[in-house]
Amino acid sequence: MQDIADSDSSATPVYQRILLKLSGEALMGEDDSGLNPLVVERIAREIGDLVKIGVQVALVVGGGNILRGAQLAKSGVERVTADHMGMLATVINALALQDALEKQGMHARVMSAVKVNLICEDYIRRRAIRHLEKGRVVVLAAGTGNPFFTTDSAASLRGIEISADAVFKATKVDGVYSADPEKDPEAKLYDRLTYDEVLFKKLEVMDATAIVLCRDNAMPLRVFNLTRPGVLKQVVLGGDVGTLVE
Repeated sequence: MQDIADSDSSATPVYQRILLKLSGEALMGEDDSGLNPLVVERIAREIGDLVKIGVQVALVVGGGNILRGAQLAKSGVERVTADHMGMLATVINALALQDALEKQGMHARVMSAVKVNLICEDYIRRRAIRHLEKGRVVVLAAGTGNPFFTTDSAASLRGIEISADAVFKATKVDGVYSADPEKDPEAKLYDRLTYDEVLFKKLEVMDATAIVLCRDNAMPLRVFNLTRPGVLKQVVLGGDVGTLVE
């Protein structure tokens, strides 16, 4: 398999190592649930564009396209059990991403916070960093491995642990709005926010735990619309895309 990271490119990335948070919903496209192969393939190609210019990429993936632990808990499933089920859903998505990345010629490793080591590696911080240094894409599954914590919190935590330059949250909207833009046509799109503004205004960027982790460790957070072709490369090259929280 050719090492894409060796490809020549005149582009100079602003970020050398990133943590990209993908929701499970991002993998289903316009479908109601599950995985849309064309969407997964497109995301893999865009990640490949980053690897080509030397960016080290780690992903945290959610599982909402398969099931959500919090919603299961509301329906009567014991919360810890429901969250464990949600963690396993993220492993399914991570394996799908690994397959798509490898089909694009990249080296990829799935690392899980819960032990499923017959199908992927356990998450070990130093090993994850070593994979990144070797130009491999690291797909981090199972959240933090603990119930009651979201994959948003996992993204902030893992970004800090691997010393990423920034956490990128890929969504289906252009950034952080003052209200739900689908419900409020007057909703304002923010270019920049502070962590405390996000917390004080209760903006739905990430949950409070994730924002506090970023704030206390000075981890920049950028929120943008992943459905726009080429947006990932635009962001890592320093494009003023979406909303920057710092």
